[in-house]
Amino acid sequence: MALPKRFPDRDEIAAVRVEAERLGPGATDDATKRRLAGRVMARRDMGKLVFLDLVDRSGRIQLICPTERTGEIEIHLGDVVGVTGSPARSRRGEASLQVDELESLARIRAPLPDTFHGIEDVELRYRKRYLDLLMSEESRDEAIKRARMVSAIRAYLDGDDFIEVETPILQPRYGGGFAEPFVTRSELLDAELYLRIADELYLKRLIVGGLERVYEISKDFRNESYSYKHSPEFTQLEWYEAYADYKDTAARLKELVRRAAEATLGGTKTTFRGHDVDLAEWQEVRFVEALDAHGVWTRDEAELRAKLTEAGVDVSSDRSWSQLADHAYSHFVEPELTQPTIVYDWPLELSPFARTTDADETLVERFEAVVSGMEIANAFSELNDSEEQEQRFGMQASEREAGDAEAEPGDPDYVQAMSYGMAPNGGCGVGIDRLVMVLLGKDSIRDVILFPTLRARD
Repeated sequence: MALPKRFPDRDEIAAVRVEAERLGPGATDDATKRRLAGRVMARRDMGKLVFLDLVDRSGRIQLICPTERTGEIEIHLGDVVGVTGSPARSRRGEASLQVDELESLARIRAPLPDTFHGIEDVELRYRKRYLDLLMSEESRDEAIKRARMVSAIRAYLDGDDFIEVETPILQPRYGGGFAEPFVTRSELLDAELYLRIADELYLKRLIVGGLERVYEISKDFRNESYSYKHSPEFTQLEWYEAYADYKDTAARLKELVRRAAEATLGGTKTTFRGHDVDLAEWQEVRFVEALDAHGVWTRDEAELRAKLTEAGVDVSSDRSWSQLADHAYSHFVEPELTQPTIVYDWPLELSPFARTTDADETLVERFEAVVSGMEIANAFSELNDSEEQEQRFGMQASEREAGDAEAEPGDPDYVQAMSYGMAPNGGCGVGIDRLVMVLLGKDSIRDVILFPTLRARD
C-alpha cells in the first residue's frame, strides 16, 4: 500500500503537551481533536493498550493507542507516523494523546542506534548528523537555537536600516583576511578563481556605491587545518557602516552580542571553556599595553625575537616583525582574556585595511573581541584613502616576500573603486560559529556546524 504524500493541518507536540498537562490524571479532553506527526521513539505494550513515544522538533509526547489501532498497521521503532486524537493524561500523570486514528507516513529500513544512550561516538555524530539529530533532543534544540540566534542578528541589523546583500563566492582575487584560499578553475573564463576568504572588499565597494549600511551572513572558506575554533568552511557575519568608526562599531557589536544571547539563552550569562561569562559586561585593553605587561613589546625585530625565545616560544616559523608580534599576542595575551574583552589599537603592519590612530601613526583603529581566550570578532575604522591603501598593499607584498603566504595579495580593482571616494566607515566581522560555541558552551567548532568538513575514512 502506498504511503500518504502529505499530512495536513498538523499541530506541534509542544502545544498539545500544554493542553494535556492542564488535565487531571486519567482525564481525556474528548471534545478537542489534534493531529500530530513525528517519529516513534519508544513502544510499551500493556494488555489492550500500546504506549508509543512520538517525537517532533518541538518535543515528545506519549500516545495511548488501543491495540486494534496498532494492529491495523505494523509500527516499528523509528517509523514516522501521523495520528489524530484527543489531549489526555495517563493515570500516572503523563501528558498524552488518546489516539483515534494512526497511519504510517514513512517506514524505517535501517536499525536505530541505542535509543537510551544515543550516539556516543563523536566522530559518528559529525559524519551522520541526521542520526545525531534524530536521536538527541539536545542536538535538535541546539540547531534551533543557532537558527534563532542568526534570526535575531538579522532582525537587529535590519531594524537599524542595514541592507542585507550578496557578494561573490568565486572571486578573481581573494582578500579581506590573512589566510590561504581554495583555488578552482573556470573553463568558461579560462582563469583561476578563489573561494572567498572574506566578504570585506566587495562589501566596501558597496559603501563606495552609496549603500551606506550593508551586511552579509556568508559561507567563507580558508584552506587551512582544523582546530577547536577553525574550520575550512565557516559562517561569518560582516557589516560596514558609513560615517562610523571603530568605537561606534564596538558599541554595535556589544549590542548585537547581547541580543543574540538573549534570543538564544534568554539572558546574557553562559559558561564557555570552563569560565562563567556575562556577555553584557565587557573589558577593554590596548594591544601595546597588553604585550608590554608580559614584557614582550618592542618595535625591534631582533629584540622581540630574543624576548620570545627567552620566554620559551618557538619563533622558528616567524619571518618578520609582524609575525612575531602576532605570535606574542596569541601566546601571552589572548589565552588570558577569559571575560569578554575588546583589544584595541593594533600595529599597522597587522592591519592593512584600518585607519591610523590620531595619537600614533604606527597604530591603527582596530579591535578584536575575545571571550575565554577565543576571538569572536575583528573590526576596523576602515581605511578610505586609495593612495594609502595602495601603499599598504605594497607593505603586504613585502610580507609575502618575507615568507608570509597569508599576507594580502593586493586588489587593484578595489583600489580603483576607492579612488572614486569612500565615505569613512566602520566594519566588523563576526564568526557566527564561534559565537554559537560561546552561547551554547561548546568546546569544538564541529559541534555547532551541522555538516562539518571531515577527512575521508579509509
